[in-house]
Parts: sequence; C-alpha cells; structure tokens
Amino acid sequence: MRPVKIGKRQLSADDPIFIIAEAGVNHNGDLALAKRLVEEAKRAGADCVKFQTFKAEEIVTHGAPKANYQLRSTDPTVSQLNMLKKLELPKEAFSKLIRHCKAMEIQFLSTPYSFHDIDLLDELGVEAFKVASGQLTEWPFLTYMARKGKPMIISTGMSTLEDVRGAVQAVRQGGNEEFILLQCTTNYPSQLEDAHLRVIETLKNEFHVPVGYSDHTVGSLAILGAVALGASVIEKHFTLDRHMPGPDHSSSIEPKELSQLVQQIRDLEKALGNRDKMLSPIEIKNAAAMKRSLVSAQFIARGTRFALPMLTFKRPATGISPQHMEKIIGKEALCDIPPDTIVTYEMVKR
Repeated sequence: MRPVKIGKRQLSADDPIFIIAEAGVNHNGDLALAKRLVEEAKRAGADCVKFQTFKAEEIVTHGAPKANYQLRSTDPTVSQLNMLKKLELPKEAFSKLIRHCKAMEIQFLSTPYSFHDIDLLDELGVEAFKVASGQLTEWPFLTYMARKGKPMIISTGMSTLEDVRGAVQAVRQGGNEEFILLQCTTNYPSQLEDAHLRVIETLKNEFHVPVGYSDHTVGSLAILGAVALGASVIEKHFTLDRHMPGPDHSSSIEPKELSQLVQQIRDLEKALGNRDKMLSPIEIKNAAAMKRSLVSAQFIARGTRFALPMLTFKRPATGISPQHMEKIIGKEALCDIPPDTIVTYEMVKR
C-alpha cells in the first residue's frame, strides 16, 4: 500500500493520523470568521483545515429541496439555493485563506463542487483536493479532477462498494494513483450504529490505498475506533460556536472539543505503538522482578542428576529461565545446592 503525500505530510497507516478540521461553510460567508476558524484549528492541533468552494447557482437548481438536516438547522422557508448563496466565499477570499494557512503552518484544503471550482483551486495552487460524498458517483467530475495530478481525499458516504469501485476506476482513468478513501455516513448528526467502521478494512483490502474516516457522530467514540482500526485520516466538522445560524454549526464541535479530540487521537496513537511484539524499556526493567527462575525445591547434593520434582519456579528472573528447564533435566549438579536456591548454569555439569 503506497503512501500519499500532501504538502510536507506523508499519509499512510504507519504515519501519524492526518487530522482535518472541517470548517466547511461554518464561516457563514465571512472571510474574517473563516480566518478565525483557521487559527482555532491550528491552536487545537489539527493538521489541516478544510473549506468548500462553490457558486450556489452552479450546483443547485432553483427548486432544489433542502436535506432533512438542513430543514432542521435552518429556516425551512428559505430555499437551499438562497441558503447556499449566503455561504459562498469569493475567489479572492480563497487566495487569502491559502496565504493565511501558510502563515499559520496548517494545510489548506477545500472541496470543489463544479469543474470551474476545480480549475479555480488548481490555479490557486492547492496541494490536494477533497471530494464530498455527494460527488462520488460523478465519474466525469472525478476523472477531470484526477487529471490535475494532485492527491485526492474522497469521502464515500451514500454509496455502495460498487459505487466506490466506479469512483476509483474514474480516478485511475485520470491517471491518478494518489488518493485516499474515507468511510463516511452522510447524516448530521449520524448515529453510532450507522458508522460501520469495519468498512475501513474492507476499503483497504479492496483498493490497497490509505483509508480514513469522516465523522458525523456525536462524541469521539467512533473516531477513536477508526484510529484503532488503522485510519490514516480523520475529518471532523468544527465551528467557533455551535449555536450560530447555519446548516452545519449544530452538528459541529467547538474549538475546545477539537483540541480534546486531537489530544485523544495522539494519546491513542501512542497506545497503539507499532506492530512488533517486543519488551518496552520499562518491561525490561520489570522483567527481572516479575518473571521467575528455576529454584531448588529441596536439597540437591553434588553429583545428583536434576529431576523435575527437585525444581520449582520462583522470582526473581536472575537464574535459568523455566523455558530452558529441559537443558538441565538429567544433568549432574556440580555442587551442593541448598533448598530455595536460584539455579544457574554454573551449578550444572554440561
């Protein structure tokens, strides 16, 4: 499984988790608010902050209904088109956000929603693209994006494995092997029973690319489960204040929660360690006191051949390990050995 590199970061199952703070449209169309989201994401320890690049009239018809979660979180009398218009950022705002991210030393990402948006972000010099779940089955769109030759992070919500196969084929037809898939359930908020984290392993085995998880559940349990299952990327919506007006604020976490989540992920990474089974430095120190040696269970006279009833196992582990008992059974004792004495090879005739 080849790693994917975005900016200075290499992304794979063996590298630190790439944590994306999904600012999305939680700037409410305000560049100053978007910059504050960048700053809070950096302060919380996220590796990346992601926005959305779109023109409302290019991606939604005048009569398009809102999604159920949008109806709950915004004025139901306002159309999806008018709602999205208020959440747009102009081209010059994205160039300023990219510069701000560079100054803050945090990776910038944005999700394009049209061919024009792809071109715009490419012209602005983005280092990677993010694909929303809704665009997974737009294969011409994916192929066009893939031909830009930049890494792609692709969410797979609202899709079957067959849908993902088609998307991967479209990306590869564009000559791009630098992509990451994200398990995702498209609902805000999403229920734990809908997370299906085991799909992470399914996607790894099927496509042999790094796989991550885009989370919409409440709390951090699903995210930590994804990390334990080997996710390379974690994405989570965040806002400055979940009580602000807008479609995504209520299902987003706030800066303090983002900071706590980042710390939980980093702590879990420490606990996961590596794949090699070995003694940790502290275990090496503890082993002498906690493991056991062969110890004489009775007086053993010089010249006596060692037999099983003569020996027992006791701490500390400064003598012959019990796993090597067969090396001395039947051998002669070179000296008298009192009861409750740790047996060493110097006491055994070779």
